[in-house]
Amino acid sequence: MKKIAFYTLGCKVNQADTASMEGIFRAAGYEVVPFDGQADIYLINTCVVTNTGQRRSRQIINRAVRRNPLSLVVVTGCYPQTAPEEVRAIAGVDVIIGNQERGRIVELVEQALEHKQTEILDNVQQMTVDTKFEEIGVGTETDKTRAFLKIQEGCNQYCTYCIIPFARGPLRSRSLEGIKEEVAKLVAAGYKEVVLIGIHLGCYGKELRKEGKDISLYDAMQAALSVPGVQRLRLGSLESVEAEPRLLQLLATEPRLCKHLHLPLQSGCDKILKAMHRPYDTAKFAQLLDEIRAQVPDVAITTDVIVGFPGETEADFAETMAFAERCGFAKMHIFPYSKRKGTPAASMPEQVTEAVKSERAARLAEVDEKLHQRTLAAMVGKTVEVLFEQPVDAQHMEGLCGPYLRTVVAGTEELAGEIHQVKITGIVDDWLTGELL
Repeated sequence: MKKIAFYTLGCKVNQADTASMEGIFRAAGYEVVPFDGQADIYLINTCVVTNTGQRRSRQIINRAVRRNPLSLVVVTGCYPQTAPEEVRAIAGVDVIIGNQERGRIVELVEQALEHKQTEILDNVQQMTVDTKFEEIGVGTETDKTRAFLKIQEGCNQYCTYCIIPFARGPLRSRSLEGIKEEVAKLVAAGYKEVVLIGIHLGCYGKELRKEGKDISLYDAMQAALSVPGVQRLRLGSLESVEAEPRLLQLLATEPRLCKHLHLPLQSGCDKILKAMHRPYDTAKFAQLLDEIRAQVPDVAITTDVIVGFPGETEADFAETMAFAERCGFAKMHIFPYSKRKGTPAASMPEQVTEAVKSERAARLAEVDEKLHQRTLAAMVGKTVEVLFEQPVDAQHMEGLCGPYLRTVVAGTEELAGEIHQVKITGIVDDWLTGELL
């Protein structure tokens, strides 16, 4: 039995892709082993969304090559998709596969094993508007309690800072029947929560309209919820402009849907939003938040913000700080702008220095902490459902409640993987504390 080790960098979609590939290898009789041990094959699923992600991808590839020069080193994902020549030039890489045809991964690896150290197997495919969603099965061989199901791939937005449309290709969606089948597998495997994810999740089904199919993310959610045994469903990141009224109505009325939305803002300054090619301005974003909270009053809204975009002045950043406070986010994920070769923003004038980016990120983090503590304080006294995941210590367990807040109670490992009602009694640092009901 050959041994294969995986390493995943980047987003939840990458994690889901790796889980799918693990499942394919297990089904073919391979043993999955830890990445820091000895393996016959090392597979690195890469990330290029930032310079840090790409640099880290190279480091992990080189680490695998050094660990066992006789092993097969396979590089998949966004790095070979966007820079195949660069990845091919890394000494010791044997196979490169982009973001398509992962369903053939075992076939390609076994083909490469026959030609080890004689040539690189390059299977990076160019993706076009005719490329279909690759309906590979979801991975179920983990000890996690939440599963990430990729139902959408690709992006047509082309924000000026983002390499992802080049890395992931155009919009494509998993079929509704495929969603039902994969959710049923996850339920049978014992998962208590399924998270629907995608590169541009809110565009689910959009490209199918040219085939006469009028479906949207709402239909995908209904398909997942129709599977017997589904206990909890959560949405990944989507654009605020794509939170359609019937989706919000479902969020408000369906108890199995987690009351949490991740809506990327990216900037709270209209000048910067326009330069980013975002599909809204601050007035529209604020209006959408008000509409969402009117329909789903107890929803927790988290976001992403980029600081130090080219041309962002101190006054522009002050607008972002003030707008973030006005929005009252439960949590902000803050990213210093990262110049990506091949994107319009990389050649824009008035690039912001790394020192200024870091300083602004730190100041926005202070706003984030204030807003997060305010969110936690508002939860005290409420009763929530918590899906317990792992022990904090011998006497305490932690998990996630519906609004995506970490919650700790007195308990043992027997709670792992179970959903229980919890009365929130207090706050410790960035976590809620509570009592089992």
